[in-house]
Amino acid sequence: MATVTYDKATRIYPGADKPAVDQLDIAIEDGEFLVLVGPSGCGKSTSLRMLAGLEDVDGGAIRIGDRDVTHLPPKDRDIAMVFQNYALYPHMTVAENMGFALKIAGVPKSEIRQKVEDAARILDLTEYLGRKPKALSGGQRQRVAMGRAIVREPQVFLMDEPLSNLDAKLRVQTRTQIAGLQRRLGITTVYVTHDQVEAMTMGDRVAVLKDGLLQQIDSPRNMYDRPANLFVAGFIGSPAMNLIEVPITDGGVKFGNSVVPVAREALTAAADKGDRTVTVGVRPEHFDVVERGGDALRKDSGDGAAPAGLAVTVNVVEELGADGYVYGTVEVGGEQRDLVVRVPGRQVPDKGSVLRVVPRAGELHVFSTSSGERIGD
Repeated sequence: MATVTYDKATRIYPGADKPAVDQLDIAIEDGEFLVLVGPSGCGKSTSLRMLAGLEDVDGGAIRIGDRDVTHLPPKDRDIAMVFQNYALYPHMTVAENMGFALKIAGVPKSEIRQKVEDAARILDLTEYLGRKPKALSGGQRQRVAMGRAIVREPQVFLMDEPLSNLDAKLRVQTRTQIAGLQRRLGITTVYVTHDQVEAMTMGDRVAVLKDGLLQQIDSPRNMYDRPANLFVAGFIGSPAMNLIEVPITDGGVKFGNSVVPVAREALTAAADKGDRTVTVGVRPEHFDVVERGGDALRKDSGDGAAPAGLAVTVNVVEELGADGYVYGTVEVGGEQRDLVVRVPGRQVPDKGSVLRVVPRAGELHVFSTSSGERIGD
């Protein structure tokens, strides 16, 4: 096994105005499962292909363990890659597909057979070893592709969106199998996906890229709890974090008719940048419903004061059983904005009704409106 290091690795395609991958700096631990995630065109697949030797490195270096592999051909890097399209030979059986790389390398037949059988047992493919790929389901073909990588016993696994061609249920099942398999084998793995739910559920750490630049690298939990900037905040989480620009007021931020406390250092940092507003992020689960269509949930002092919070007009309700998501609109600063609020599954509101919501103090994420960077805690 081995560590993997991207040392300011850069890739500039001929004729391009800017790098596809710009000075990527990542140190991946031995046995770690790292997920590269981001929208289409962010550079995640290019980063993986640079590590595989399928793309040139125009600046910086890439190391596997102590070896500088920046300019080594793929066959000399001791890596195994699992592609999105499986890339199985249709005329070969499952066993022949899994053992083909070893056969080319001149490994004795008995050793190949043993390694293929061991991998098939791990992947629950033993009964399919004599079949051709056309007789397998998509999930089984993907496991064959995994088996082909496993028998080579590489230092590093590289996986480029291996679940994209599977249906939703099978994708969830297979990602669990891949994550469990990687932990059993302990092989350093770099995994590319555009699906942030996949990234959060599989990776020991997640690296978010945008326009070829690394935005943040952290554990899934830390990335969810403390996104480094507005892009990460809006990208990580499903449904996405609500991001609303609000004015700064004494001791906090003005949220509709309520003042929500914000850490003093965040307000000071915003003032230092000359910002009169900040962008506040609130996860859907971190709203309290204080009024539901004018009913008794309203927190009213009885003095005739304006009701608290933001008035959310309910447009769509997703009922998921244990809970539900309200997709609505609010008016902030004279503009209509979308808002998502999680509610208990047995207390979902009617479409067209109005909720008043207030974010929980201590659960706000505060970002500089001018730079987009996280400020405060």
